[in-house]
Amino acid sequence: MQPEEQDAVFVEYVVKALVDNPDDVRTERVVDEMGVLITLHINQKDMGQVIGRQGQTAKAIRTLLRVVGAKHKARVNLKIYEPEGSHRGPMHGAGPQSDDMSSSATSGADDIDDFKI
Repeated sequence: MQPEEQDAVFVEYVVKALVDNPDDVRTERVVDEMGVLITLHINQKDMGQVIGRQGQTAKAIRTLLRVVGAKHKARVNLKIYEPEGSHRGPMHGAGPQSDDMSSSATSGADDIDDFKI
């Protein structure tokens, strides 16, 4: 295994430990001028386990992946492949949860203005 490929192997290892269908986990690794993009393919039934509540699990995996990439002086990003026509639930439809997401996103921007260096 090449040192450059450790990021994709890391993602597979972590995700396989989280999901109910580890045999369906696979990654694609593409390198371009922007850095490394790892596309994660998983069983549709495991999507919620990998993304987590409000995306917290996916965010944690991405954070760890950036650390692995930094070790090899590479900018690494993770894309979770979602087949067309699939849906994750209330986030894609109208409802109170989607309204909460938009209001929290705008209130977060206000916090940035208060931050002083």
